[in-house]
Amino acid sequence: MRNFDLSPLYRATVGFDQIADLMDRVLTNDVSRDSYPPYNIEKTDDDAWRISIAVAGFAEDELNVEVKENALFITAKKAPEDGNRTYLHRGIATRAFERRFHLAEHVRVSGASHELGMLHLDLTREVPEALKPRRIEINGPKAVESKAVEV
Repeated sequence: MRNFDLSPLYRATVGFDQIADLMDRVLTNDVSRDSYPPYNIEKTDDDAWRISIAVAGFAEDELNVEVKENALFITAKKAPEDGNRTYLHRGIATRAFERRFHLAEHVRVSGASHELGMLHLDLTREVPEALKPRRIEINGPKAVESKAVEV
């Protein structure tokens, strides 16, 4: 894979650090990143999404969801189990994991639910009123009065 040097972008721009960091993350060839646990991201509305993560075998108290600095962290750690069980085959992975999602500005987690082995996280974009576009009404022509200044 090609490696791109983004340092000219940093030298020639001001205020685009988030875009450059995003491009740097995307272009980084990180083969150590695994795909456990599997997840889906679906768009539920124009400004709403749902992340569904397969967390079979984890109880609600073993899952942790946090938002820090525009990043969503989902972590899970299985409580130690008693040593009385003997497995002939163990195919259900209940190993600890951390999954991270970078969130755009004004995107917040609006809800979370855990059902049937799936963790569902609902996300919504809430743009503040000050940043929303607003329509300016155009008034009809007004008579311009000119006052003559007497000398």
